[in-house]
Amino acid sequence: MVSHPASGKASSPASPPNSLSPSRAADFMQCPLLYRFRVIDRLPEKPTPAATRGTVVHAVLERLFDAPAAERSVRRARSLVVREWERLLAKRPELAELFTEDGRAAPGEGAADGTELARWLAQAEELVERWFSLEDPTRLEPAERELFVEARLESGLRLRGIIDRVDVAPTGEVRIVDYKTGKAPRPQYAAEALFQMKFYALVLWRLRGTIPRRLQLVYLGSTDVLTYDPDENDLRGVERKLLALWEAIRQATETGDWRPRPGPLCGWCAHQALCPEFGGTPPPYPLMIQPRLPLDPDGGGSGDAGGGTGAGGEGGEGF
Repeated sequence: MVSHPASGKASSPASPPNSLSPSRAADFMQCPLLYRFRVIDRLPEKPTPAATRGTVVHAVLERLFDAPAAERSVRRARSLVVREWERLLAKRPELAELFTEDGRAAPGEGAADGTELARWLAQAEELVERWFSLEDPTRLEPAERELFVEARLESGLRLRGIIDRVDVAPTGEVRIVDYKTGKAPRPQYAAEALFQMKFYALVLWRLRGTIPRRLQLVYLGSTDVLTYDPDENDLRGVERKLLALWEAIRQATETGDWRPRPGPLCGWCAHQALCPEFGGTPPPYPLMIQPRLPLDPDGGGSGDAGGGTGAGGEGGEGF
């Protein structure tokens, strides 16, 4: 077992990646060294208020559909924010440190007492309320929420991930929906934003044999909705891209050559101190050089896990 000083927790021994998710594919395209730090070294990263807020908002939008359609109101959704925060905090008590001045709660004080937490919760409630201006939950009956999907390509590569919502119209058409708590990207970056959605569409196509009719990104930060209708050529192109990415990952894993790729996002990287571009030194490479990267090892490994199917409908209309 390896102990990470930043977290004080032990992690399982490093192992070669055996699957690809949208987030990890995006990591490699952004910076191969970042991919290594997250997937091979499994370095811990401190939670951020923004990412944690996104987790809570996603949980609220999932949980709201547990209520009958007529009860899916703004008031109910806002009331779920504190409940989902408390549920998350019970699972991850360390998140309380996000809202204390020095990262530690004073004796007799809890995170719930702070003004920073109150402001943060209010921001989450605002994001949840904005969603009602973009979609009407009283007219939606999702087929799936937080759907774990996994498919194996003919090459043996496993693709996996979690889809926020899958809608199925009465006509059988499928829509994949993803919530974003940030702002919509500029038009020139729309293709990057849709990559994740096309990844999910490819997985569902391989699992169920039908190409989803529509991909929909819901940006709560800017109240924008980005939609795209994929076709077979789109998804075959995504598959070719993923196979090329996987080959590059395989070569890097075999050689241990994970090169940094400096860019505008470096300032937000949690591992900047270890990056050669900023005078740092990565930790010793934890893997033995392998003649071949396994595509389907027994047992667990890196990835976002899961699989599942389902059916349902959206009342009254197609997409």
